Amino acid sequence: MKKTLLACALLSSVTGGAAHAATVIGFEIGGDYWQADTGGTFAEKGQPQQDFNYDNSSQGSIWVAVEHPVPLVPNVKIRQNKISDDGGANVTNFNFAGKQYKGAITTDTDLSNTDFVLYYELLDNDIVSLDFGAAYKLMDGNVRVHQVLASGNKHSEKSIDSGIVMGYVDAQVGVPGLGLYGFTDIMMGVDESNVYDYSVGLGWNFDGTALDYRVRVGYRDFQFNVNNFDGVTADTQFNGYFAGVEIAF
Repeated sequence: MKKTLLACALLSSVTGGAAHAATVIGFEIGGDYWQADTGGTFAEKGQPQQDFNYDNSSQGSIWVAVEHPVPLVPNVKIRQNKISDDGGANVTNFNFAGKQYKGAITTDTDLSNTDFVLYYELLDNDIVSLDFGAAYKLMDGNVRVHQVLASGNKHSEKSIDSGIVMGYVDAQVGVPGLGLYGFTDIMMGVDESNVYDYSVGLGWNFDGTALDYRVRVGYRDFQFNVNNFDGVTADTQFNGYFAGVEIAF
């Protein structure tokens, strides 16, 4: 709870100022299924990074957004991202969380996180939509190393649960009358400048009586390149194609 309150305070200071607001209160909920390739390295602070071979794996995101007509008060979006993968490596001298490893080891790299986004609508019409604001990406994962030995299994783990302040931009360009639109969603790290999370793709909007339905396909790339983040140095990337749905009402 303390981290969430801190996130809101940071975001409010970044996104202060006048902006365009919706004319009525609106809600959006959605989810994406993401098939990602994973690659990268990690190590404990002060140790050389180790390259791991990861499996391709499915990831997912769900989100909810609220837009309102209150001047100066930003709109809110919260997105939960499940991002994790298993990998392996043969090491000669790898130290992690106080234990030394030699030989074949496996890892479970979990970089799941929650995005708390505050944003303003700068443009909102049938052709162009542009949102601008800031986000706080609260990490909620860990990195585990495991080794099976004849003398007994060895295991070590480090939690990754700090947050990252990020800039946020969401843009859409539509084709009037067809329901087709292109979109991009970009988050760039401020205090961790080598961390980013972006997606780009196409969507189709289907107008209903009370609800609008949207189908999305595209490409997403999450880069977690940090130095001494919760005692871990890493350069890990998840990228691949996704498909999703969104309901607006």
